[in-house]
Amino acid sequence: MRGSVVKLDRGLPLVALCDGAALRCEHATELVKTGEHRAVIGDEVQVLLPDGHDVGVIEEILPRRTQLVRKDPTDRALPQVLAANFDLVLIAQPVGQVNLRRLQRELVLAFETGARVGVVLTKADLAEDGASASSVREDVQRIAGPDVPVVVMAADDAASVERVRQLVPAGTTAVLVGRSGVGKSTLINFLTGAETRRTASVRQGDGKGRHTTVNREIVPIPGGGSIVDMPGVRGLGLWDADAGIDAAFTDIERCAEGCRFRDCKHQREPGCAVRAAVESGELSQERLDTYQQLRQEIADVQQRREEARWRQSEKAAREKQIAKHRRKLKR
Repeated sequence: MRGSVVKLDRGLPLVALCDGAALRCEHATELVKTGEHRAVIGDEVQVLLPDGHDVGVIEEILPRRTQLVRKDPTDRALPQVLAANFDLVLIAQPVGQVNLRRLQRELVLAFETGARVGVVLTKADLAEDGASASSVREDVQRIAGPDVPVVVMAADDAASVERVRQLVPAGTTAVLVGRSGVGKSTLINFLTGAETRRTASVRQGDGKGRHTTVNREIVPIPGGGSIVDMPGVRGLGLWDADAGIDAAFTDIERCAEGCRFRDCKHQREPGCAVRAAVESGELSQERLDTYQQLRQEIADVQQRREEARWRQSEKAAREKQIAKHRRKLKR
């Protein structure tokens, strides 16, 4: 039987089967033995229901057409897949507390998936005034680029909610990402027109929300597609994100085409067009600093992966030598 993972919580994954039934499933022993990645939200899987079992068994995870990947925060040389098989990544940040550095990192991760990308600026009803919200939107649009829709959404503005809904038409799935407290669950409740996701009131004083989502779930949007709500993601370590950086920093990549040297690091090299753009004010030093920091992060991850592979190879060689020595002693 074929199905898709529609919910991940503290229990077994919930798989929606093609016949409309929903089944809790465990992973096949062989999948765990071979070290295959466990199924994530949105995965298409092959499921078996053995005789006498009250839960299904995930026997195969089918190839993913898109996936949201970060560096595993518990391991320096492993990726962690957060979601799969979606069409759009929606980045949520509160309009009154936009973190531009985090936004740039979120855009890199989103572009790397190959899916469409959008930004929702939440809690506009809590902003000081409409003019400030409009100014923030313009700043975000400049960073995201002209092809990325940026929507300002307010709880008291049904039209703004509808603009977000139009980003997720029928037959498509969006993944909603953002740190805890940015209003992701509230946004989903507005899109569905019901209290689909539990929310908590904002704190007095700073207006920040409290963490409420503890599972990953695909939620249908009436009159639209589906949206994946996930717990707030604090760590956004990059993993194989060169293409995502290229897409998120097209302005720097365009400037770099004019550098004298193809491998220019945009530091002190002569004929650096990127440095010239910074000096002329065309490009901000802060944006270049972020770009270089992310490029260095990718390089560091790749180096650690090479070191991990080398250590694994050395370990395998030692174990082979030990086994060979033991065979000699037995003769």
